[in-house]
Amino acid sequence: MMKYQGSCHCGNVAFEVEGDIQEALACNCSICQRKGSLLWFVPRSELKLLSAESAASTYTFNQHVIQHRFCPTCGIHPYGEGTDPKGNAIAAINIRCLDDIDLDAIPVKHFDGRSL
Repeated sequence: MMKYQGSCHCGNVAFEVEGDIQEALACNCSICQRKGSLLWFVPRSELKLLSAESAASTYTFNQHVIQHRFCPTCGIHPYGEGTDPKGNAIAAINIRCLDDIDLDAIPVKHFDGRSL
């Protein structure tokens, strides 16, 4: 497993995450389409915040089950938090916020979140 460092643009929200990126998800729901995130889902326990949790603000909408975490200074959305269908805590890492990765080498799966 690899350990990755990541952050928002200004660095106020910093984290590390461990795992193997097999693919990223591009969703076309109302928020993901606007953000342009490429999401990698990991158990929440694999996400370690390097900045205070209070450094990130939270946005929720619709059913309020996903906490979209973003930097209130630069506006970048580095990760989200929620639960999977089995009730396990997960983190959705925006791989565009990870340092030193080759985005072109990661397969992207498209998800039709708009139709949910």
